[in-house]
This record gives sequence, C-alpha cells and structure tokens, in this order.
Amino acid sequence: MSDAAARPMPGAGARLIRNPVAVAAIAVLALLILAAAFGPALSPFSYDTEDRAAILAPPGPRHALGTDNHGQDTLTRLLHGARVSLSVGLVVEAIEVLIGVALGLLAAWKGGRLDLLLMRVTDGMFAFPDLLFAILLVGIMRPTTAAGSFLTVFVALALVNWPGMARLVRGQALAVRSKEYVEAARSLGIPDRRIVMRHVLPNIVSPIVVAATVDIAQVILAEATLSFLGIGLQPPYPSWGRMISDGLPYLRSAPQLIVYPALALGTVVISLNFLGDALRDALDPRMRG
Repeated sequence: MSDAAARPMPGAGARLIRNPVAVAAIAVLALLILAAAFGPALSPFSYDTEDRAAILAPPGPRHALGTDNHGQDTLTRLLHGARVSLSVGLVVEAIEVLIGVALGLLAAWKGGRLDLLLMRVTDGMFAFPDLLFAILLVGIMRPTTAAGSFLTVFVALALVNWPGMARLVRGQALAVRSKEYVEAARSLGIPDRRIVMRHVLPNIVSPIVVAATVDIAQVILAEATLSFLGIGLQPPYPSWGRMISDGLPYLRSAPQLIVYPALALGTVVISLNFLGDALRDALDPRMRG
C-alpha cells in the first residue's frame, strides 16, 4: 500500500535550488520578509509620524525615500505596508487552505448528495467576480475602526478565495481515491479518517503548495486593490494600495509616491508567481530522474 510515489518527490528541493529563477524569487521574498520584520524597528519614524516641515520632500539624508503629502516618511510606510501585505496574504491563504482542503476532501470522500451540494455552492461562488464579491462583503460588514477594517479584509478575501482551493483538492482527492493502496486500506477496514489523513492528503500536498503560493500573490494584489479603492485597510494603517491611491493627485509633482509602492507590490507579486512556477516544475512527477 505504498503511496510514497505520489508524495512530494525526493530531490524536489535540489531541483528547486538549481533553478536560478526560483533562487532569485526566494532571495527577494526573504529580503522582503526581513525588511518587514525588522525594518520598522530600525526606522527613526513611526508610520503615522508627520513632519510638517518636510511635506512632499524629495529623497534626502533625513528621509531616504522622501515624504508624502502629510510629511510621513515614505520608506517607513513602505516597510509597514510590507507587513500588512504579508500578513494579509499569509493569514487569508491559511484560512483559504483550511476551508478549501476540508471541504474538498469531504466532497471527494463522501460523494453523493454531499458532494453535489458542496460543488453547487462552489459553482455559485464562482458565478460572482471575486473582487466585486469582496467589495460587496466589505460594504455589508462596514468596519467602523481601522482594526475592524483589518478583520473585514481577512474575512472578505478568505470567503471569495476558498472555492478554487476546494475544487482543486476535490479533483486531486478523487484521483487518489481510486488508487490501489487506498482500495486496499478500505478493504482492510481502516477507518476513513485515517485513510484520508495518511494516504489521501499526503499525496495531494504538492498541488496544494503550488496553488497556495500563487494564491498568496493574488490575495496581496486583491488587498491592494481594495485599499486603492478606499474600502480596504483604513488609516492610519499603511497599505501599498492606499499609498498608490494617495499619491495619484501628485503624479506629476511627486511621482515617487506612486512609483515606490507600485514597485514593491509588483516585485512581491512577480516573485511569488515565479516561485509558484518553479515549485510546480520541481514537484512535477514527470521531472523525476
């Protein structure tokens, strides 16, 4: 009943490291995580500190990347914005994986009416454009505080993103369910829960990891879009999307207010997509040997 062949393959890590694009993406993401974790503590400014004597100041010795229209240090706000984006991406993706994996496994294993019901709910979720549905949810919940906007974004983005993961897990689990080792385990009377946890789930980890990596980029971009529209994270929390929106009126006089957060957002999204592609290649069974 060996299922080792379908699990993440030995040597996948070595193949990933041999991929220069993957190494570059990992290095960029590692630097971003370190900057988000330790950068704000090293900055002499808080993200909401206003230097009225240096409003819209260009990059200089005191403010390395200049200041915005409120005199707030751009570099500090970029670093805090990285914390926000990474926090939203990781937390929302964790919720999405928990919901999607649980429902996908349940639908694939139980089948019948339960599978039909869960998949029809999933199809119904797919009928709504993700961003519009997230905007609708934010409008319904109507956060009244900055902290409440954080929770609202988590909930809204998690609710609109789990159907894709659920459908992926269901499809993968159905394929594994028909394998000989699973049938043998069932014929031996092994409890369903143990079969699912020991034989089914471990064999579908690879596509889940790849999908989750790419989805984090989509979640970060969705959060930035909501904040750009003014319905995501609310001040004083800095968000790259909010920084781009606030900088639009100064596009000609201070273009750096848009360029810096746009570059940060684009860099993390592209790096995560490159890493997802590299993981897909490294974990592909056809790459064995």
